[in-house]
Amino acid sequence: MTAVVVVDDQSLIRQAVVDILDNHDDITVVGQASNGLEAVRLASTLHPDVIVMDIRMPELDGIAATAQICSDPTLAQTKVLVLTTFEEDENLISALRAGASGFVGKGAEPEDIVRAVRSVHVGDALLSPAATRALIDRFVSAPAAPSRLQLSPALASLTEREQEVLLMVARGLSNQEIADALFISPHTAKTHVNRIMTKVQAHDRAQLVILAYESGLLTPGE
Repeated sequence: MTAVVVVDDQSLIRQAVVDILDNHDDITVVGQASNGLEAVRLASTLHPDVIVMDIRMPELDGIAATAQICSDPTLAQTKVLVLTTFEEDENLISALRAGASGFVGKGAEPEDIVRAVRSVHVGDALLSPAATRALIDRFVSAPAAPSRLQLSPALASLTEREQEVLLMVARGLSNQEIADALFISPHTAKTHVNRIMTKVQAHDRAQLVILAYESGLLTPGE
């Protein structure tokens, strides 16, 4: 059973998401919040598997709340899924850096929201097409820094195989697809990904995508 907290300052949207998720036997909504402060408090007391988080809220926005939650070692198993109307907003990059596991638009179909919750719960990063475009466009427009790869201690700690797996994660491949490409088992692929996240201190796969681009290991369009 996946325990979920839904956070949105608009009560109608919040209740709609609750109704969508509660309609599935493998998901239960254990709490609701209308701002980031309430979200942090509920996360600390309920330890949900997934928090569905709005970005723009009063008192404490979704990015700041995500950063607090994802930096708390007692909440290491809690994933944040950002539900937003601003899929091309620059805030998406900030939310990823804060530890968000992915994004889904408020205009998504109900089943897309359910799939998103399930995906981040099992550790898969989830970026909607619009969010992915925004992420890539950000790095396309950023000035090139070819020397960053040599200067990254995080990457220097990775083996050649781990760097190969990191590239595949950054390109959006699932554990199964990585396993197929490298002729290894899905379990071994997952072990590689988990070891990489530990070495570079990444909260989840979404942060590995950020690392791959910011380090210069992967360039947009490659």
